[in-house]
Amino acid sequence: MSIPVARRLNPTLKAVSDAVLGVAANLSVDEVLQKLVDAAPELVGARYAALGIPDGAGGFRRFLVSGMSDELIASMGPLPRTHGMLGAMLEQRTSYRTDDIHDDPRFRGWWPRQHPDMRSFLGVPITSPDGVIIGAFYLTEKTDAGAFDEEDQELIELLAAHASIAITNARLYERSRELSILSERNRLALELHDVVSQKLFSVMLTAEAASTQMDRDLVAARAQLERLRDITREALDELRSLILGLRPPELDRDGLEGTLRKEVEMLARTHGTDIQLEVEPGFAGDGGDCDLAVLRIAHEALNNAIRHARAEHVTVRLAHHDGELVVEVADDGVGFDPQAPDLRSRHLGLTSMEERARESGGRLRIKSSPGAGTVVRIEVMPVA
Repeated sequence: MSIPVARRLNPTLKAVSDAVLGVAANLSVDEVLQKLVDAAPELVGARYAALGIPDGAGGFRRFLVSGMSDELIASMGPLPRTHGMLGAMLEQRTSYRTDDIHDDPRFRGWWPRQHPDMRSFLGVPITSPDGVIIGAFYLTEKTDAGAFDEEDQELIELLAAHASIAITNARLYERSRELSILSERNRLALELHDVVSQKLFSVMLTAEAASTQMDRDLVAARAQLERLRDITREALDELRSLILGLRPPELDRDGLEGTLRKEVEMLARTHGTDIQLEVEPGFAGDGGDCDLAVLRIAHEALNNAIRHARAEHVTVRLAHHDGELVVEVADDGVGFDPQAPDLRSRHLGLTSMEERARESGGRLRIKSSPGAGTVVRIEVMPVA
């Protein structure tokens, strides 16, 4: 006598609940799907279960199994191809049951010698919200009857619906990660082109000038070589800045205040500039992308003050104002006119600072005038 489906829904709901909790706990998609695969045999009384996700090239991107030992799986060799019954369930949107898979004409192809013999079969396609088949459940060898029934099919179809959500979310995450990597590569390429390539071009011109003057004026040639050395050092510093533009491990370990403090100390020793860090009592960053954006902008502002503004004194302030995280970098350098029409062509770092502030949902304020120094202020609302 079969168990009423209402009574059997309890373990099904538990399996689904475990999968949902797995997603909330940031488990990988493989871990979540494996929970569903492991739950399936117990729900319908099957000896074996598998879940396959095709790779679009005739194979499987993922093929998760329950009921077989690791040694048995390894002995069967590479993952199966999407042919025979495995492929058939990826081509039809309806479930399929049979008491003997050998009688189906589609039962052909991959079947290693070590593979256990299987007769009763239940196949359930996994479809995305827009109706595309993105995987399938395969269950074999009903243990308490000769074949799977309609209730078994309903239970696995419920699991398939939740597997669809997990697979779709995983694909969206992978796609967003790819876009983030592409965006970061484009940013680095742009900065390499705008900053380092210009420095190297200056190196080439200065070297040519030094070579021309070598025979005419040794004093002038020596001055050009000194300039060549300075430009080369700046190019190395710019390249180092780009590398530091990636998320530094110190930010996760020491927080925004600790990371900025170390950078201030390093820049002060390297350049001999008086740099002070003032921190509001109780200040704390958000520990996430907001801190990273602020650190990058502060890094750019500090380097501008030291290299371009020729400042003798620089002050970095960390505080909160109306719930926002506020960082100010103030210097007593040569200053500039923020309204100058050719500002962006001469101060490429300002553009990147503004873009980073905008991407983090914050604001960048710049106060400066020739001979009166510069104040760069970043205001960002931390993400709760």
